[in-house]
Parts: sequence; C-alpha cells; structure tokens
Amino acid sequence: MEQLVIRLGANPDESIHWIVWSSQQNEIIASGELPDATQLATLADRAGRRPICALVPTSDVLLKWVELPAKAGRKALAAIPFILEEEISGDISQQFFALGPKEGNNQAVAIVNKAKLQSWLKIIADAGLTCEQLIPDVLALPLVDKSAWSVLELGQQMLVRKDEWAGLQGERGWLIQAINHIARQYTKQTAQTPSINDYSGMDLADLKHLDISVMPLELPMKVLAQGVASAKFNLLQGEYKINNKVAGQWKKWRLAAVLAVVALFTSLIDKSLEQNQLVNQLTSLKLQVKSEYKRAFPNAGAYRDLRTTMGRQMKALETSGGGASMLIMLSQLRPAFEESDVRPQTMRFDSSRAELRIQAIASNYDALDKFKRQAEAQGFTVEQGSINQKDNQVIGTLLIRS
Repeated sequence: MEQLVIRLGANPDESIHWIVWSSQQNEIIASGELPDATQLATLADRAGRRPICALVPTSDVLLKWVELPAKAGRKALAAIPFILEEEISGDISQQFFALGPKEGNNQAVAIVNKAKLQSWLKIIADAGLTCEQLIPDVLALPLVDKSAWSVLELGQQMLVRKDEWAGLQGERGWLIQAINHIARQYTKQTAQTPSINDYSGMDLADLKHLDISVMPLELPMKVLAQGVASAKFNLLQGEYKINNKVAGQWKKWRLAAVLAVVALFTSLIDKSLEQNQLVNQLTSLKLQVKSEYKRAFPNAGAYRDLRTTMGRQMKALETSGGGASMLIMLSQLRPAFEESDVRPQTMRFDSSRAELRIQAIASNYDALDKFKRQAEAQGFTVEQGSINQKDNQVIGTLLIRS
C-alpha cells in the first residue's frame, strides 16, 4: 500500500516534511520539505487517492496514563477529563481527550487543545487534502525494545520516544538538557544506565549517562512512515472521527446505491438466461482451439493445460525471434553511463515489454539529463520518474525502453 505521510509544524509558518511511502515495495516513491503550510496544496497531485496520515508535534499533545477502577465502564471513561483536571492548565472544556491503548486498569489518554487540533485540520482541508489519521510524531518512532529510548532528528527538531506512550519533542538545544536530566534521575532510581537507539546518525556527544546504539541510517521521514504502519492510535476520535463524514455521504447516496443493486440483480437474471447458450458456444470454441493448435504445432505432442502449453510455445517463438535482453540493453547503454557518470543502484527488466527500470544516483540533475540525451541518441526511449536529492547527490528513477 502507498501512503502520503506529512509532518505538520506547531505553527503554519513552520516547515512541513513529507514522504510518499510504499510499504509493499519497501521504497520511497517521493519525499521533500515544504517551507510552510501555504505550500501544502502542492501535494494534492502526490496524494492522488493515497491515504494520508499527518504527524503532529508531541509538544502540543499531552500523553498520560490514567488508572481506572476494575471493570470500568463508559461512565469511568467519561470521567477521565475530571480525573486529570489538576494536571492540565486551562479549561478542560477546551481540551480534547482521545483514548489510546489499555493495559489492565491503566488507560492511555492523549490530550490536545481543541483550537490547536482544529487548526491542524483546517490547514489540511484548505490544501484540498483529506487526512484519515492524526498521530503525535513520537508515537511513529520505532519501539524495538521497551527498555530502550528511540531518538530521531528531523530538521531542527529532535524526537525522543521513551516507551509505548511517552516521548519528548522539541529543539535540540533544550531537549539535550532535558534528556540528560531524565537520564540522571533514571540512573539514581534504578542504578542502571538508560539505553538509546539513535536513528538519525547525529552527534550525541552532549548526551551523558546513556548507552547509545547507532541504528542503520535512513531518511528520517522513512523511519516515521514505517512507524505509522504499526501505529494503531488516531487522534481523530469522537466528534473528529473521519467516519462520521463518510457516513453522512452514505446517507446522501443510499437511495442511488439501492437502485444500483436492483439494476445489478436484474442484469444477473438476464445473464443467467443466456448461460446455456454460452456454455454450448464455449464447448464449440474449445474444440476449434484444439484443432487450430494441432494444426499449428503438429509435433508438439500430448499436453495437459492447453493455455500453458500455448504460452510456452509462443514464448519459444519470441525468443527464437531475437527479443531484447537486459544484457544487450546494458551493453548499448554503457557509453551513456560512462559519459554522464550516472551509476545504477537497482534494476528491473521486463523482457515482454523490452523495458528497463533503473534507480540511479548522480552528482546533480544535469548528469541525469545528460544520460537521458545519450541514451536517446542510441535509439532508446527514456522517461524520468521521481527525483530526490540526498547528501549532495541526486537519486532518480529512469524508465528505458528499447
């Protein structure tokens, strides 16, 4: 499944990171960074019909555990805002409470100001997008080991996930101090050194009293997009639940859907009346196909599955006719690779279409253009797909047809 994941800022003027991620192919389709929320509408084409998940700053969301009475019912859940009233600054009526996972009698709760939540949804709606899931960003960080924290750097921000329902997010300067303070307190209480899994590859020399493990270096938004797939929590609950809008649309079109079903059944009845005639025609066609096959391939011998056998014979004819091969195409493309200094990372070849898909790396955009011109001069057709820039290099997808 392909999904668009965007990470919103605390304010509309903050930059927005985004990625289109394919979980099935485990690859990045496209990614980038927008200067502010006014540019979010430019992602409409990227979104297409893909589901959209928005990550929001955890600094604007309070994650808490609430201990409930045994066998607590709806009334106990409804009382959660009043249980947490003393821990929340401001009027609880202006806060939105979203329920997370439950462990025994402990209920996870996410609290966010309604005005802040509505501002995020307005930014998304004004861009012409529809968000199906809203998650505090730290909950998208990996949680390989519950005893180890996870750290990621995204732009000027640091994200820290402490456990299943706790984390920190903010600017690096003050967050380093906060982590050191928490680590010292943890060591005093448990006589153990906290462990951190670093997913950003940044310099963590300022962190003390910590056992740091460097994880495989990946694009930060890729790490978060992979975490979104396993994150079951959604801030869009209750009055903000997206299904409410879908249900309203269903009521609007319910009569049309019923009429469509009636028309479908009527059509099926008509088709069933023709079934006997079609069966007789099918039997006659099968006999004709077998006759034509024996005439075309008199020495083919016995077979079990006519369709498979026919396909094998046709493939043999294509091979004997000198169809394109990947080795021949690569040999012909060698000058283009050498002159443009473009290096292939991954290659997929479709022999039936004489088509080669390459994910290539180059020093700049001009190098990719030079490769395209050189290949076209050799008689190939070249189409450029998504292009991303990373570490002063350009990574692009090229579709080359013979």
